[in-house]
Amino acid sequence: MNIKHLFLALISMMIAIFLMACSNEESGTETNNNVNDDSQSESDSESNLTESGLPIVKEKITLDFFTAKSNLNVNEDWNDLFLWKEYEEMTNIEINWVEQVSQDELPEKRNLTLAGNNLPDVFYASNFSSIDLFKYGQQGVFIKLNDLIEDHAPNLNQFLEENPDVRKGLTFPDGNIYSLPTVVEEEFLSRRVAPYPWFHKEWLDNLKMDIPETTEEFYQYLQAIRDNDLNGNGENDEIPHGGVNIDNLFNWLKGSFGIGQNGSSTYYESDPNGEGLRFIPTSEEYKELLTYMNMLYEEELIQQNIFSIEWAQFMATAGEGKYGHVVHYEPSSTFGVDLGEDFYVGGSVLEGPNGHQTYANITSPLVTVGNFVITNENPDPAATVRWLDFFYSDEGSKFIYMGIENETYEITDDGEYVYVDEIESSTERDIAISKYLPWVGINPPGLSKLEYFQGSEGSPASIKVTEKIEPYIPEEVWSNFTYTEEENNFLTSVGADIEKYVDEMRDQFISGSVPFSEWDDYVNTLEEIGLEEYMEVQTEAYNRYSSN
Repeated sequence: MNIKHLFLALISMMIAIFLMACSNEESGTETNNNVNDDSQSESDSESNLTESGLPIVKEKITLDFFTAKSNLNVNEDWNDLFLWKEYEEMTNIEINWVEQVSQDELPEKRNLTLAGNNLPDVFYASNFSSIDLFKYGQQGVFIKLNDLIEDHAPNLNQFLEENPDVRKGLTFPDGNIYSLPTVVEEEFLSRRVAPYPWFHKEWLDNLKMDIPETTEEFYQYLQAIRDNDLNGNGENDEIPHGGVNIDNLFNWLKGSFGIGQNGSSTYYESDPNGEGLRFIPTSEEYKELLTYMNMLYEEELIQQNIFSIEWAQFMATAGEGKYGHVVHYEPSSTFGVDLGEDFYVGGSVLEGPNGHQTYANITSPLVTVGNFVITNENPDPAATVRWLDFFYSDEGSKFIYMGIENETYEITDDGEYVYVDEIESSTERDIAISKYLPWVGINPPGLSKLEYFQGSEGSPASIKVTEKIEPYIPEEVWSNFTYTEEENNFLTSVGADIEKYVDEMRDQFISGSVPFSEWDDYVNTLEEIGLEEYMEVQTEAYNRYSSN
């Protein structure tokens, strides 16, 4: 009986093995068929590409895009927008703008889309953080772009070769690039150094003062505004320095106190006393800057509600011409009223008490990292990269910011590019532009050039003030660093606590709600939160950045 049972068991085992082998063979056939299907699809996509230029594809394709839009043009359907319809004809690629969200809705809608089961082929102008780019890149949701850039983006490639710091800012710790950026030509300084310092010209003249050139002269100018009825209305309503926040004044003054030598970073920079990095907010120079700003605030030379002022109140006060000094975008085109082009005159960077004079508030040519990502749902990444690469060319930059000659813009006898009268004469110019072109209120991925850019940074007054600033820009301006997953986890927890505490204490030291006698307690608290590890993370990121 046992022998019989054993024989039957062996027969059963042999049958099971045979059936499993057949199943594996069938499964392998299916897998191979899938691979072949993918390869065939990729081959079809590549064969549909033209060799170069426009159109991009021989047979028309359609891609689904998610995009953020300005609140001004959120009601303009980009599926019918003039520029995109023109580009469809030029490229033979139709863009189906499946999701068009306002800036206010962007974070929520972007996250909901990522969490869903129906990804777009591209996220356009969606401003992903470096943390999210690396996270979803590692997961394979956002595809790697290194080879695609090399093979299909000659315009971007050329820009990256000419601006190696931009490539550093795009490259993640795993060596991959997961997004195509918004960049500005290096020579377009007026955009990279904005906002700018402006002084009330009539009040300077009445006071018989020149534009301040040192922090001491700036202090004296603000005092003179406070102590004199310069608008002649018999009221003490002149405001020496006003702003929509304290940040702009702080960033303008940094370079006068020896900090910000690598650009606009608030928290770290190369150590002026040795190799590596230093943490700016515990340095003596930083403390000296806050002490100076506290003096200005306590003497009521800074608008007293600057830490909480609403945009509408700032604009209304600015429109009344009550500010003696602002750090802002070009006033005649941004304050909403016609103050006249000569109402404010631009300044430069002040020489500080120890001879420092650097314009620290300058950004890298890399404006935005995460404004164009291609998802793993995209059926034709090569064509998609070529679609965007056009906008890194001179012609593409002109196209997105100006449109089509004689339809949306004209060239003056002086060779300047101006919008047609229908747009230029509109009382709501930005809205008028938005009916034809998509760039208003976003940073469109691609190249921004001074010749074509129509924002306030390209105005004659902005260019003129930039010429005063240019001699004082630092030699080495960094792009933002990128981080590993572990570093990101630290920076979004402990690192965020450190930066939040620094920002809160900065405002409290300036306002006087925390006295400088508590400075050592402030430094000790940062060390207790985890400052040493924070700087280790930044140093590792800096070392990778330097070696990219």
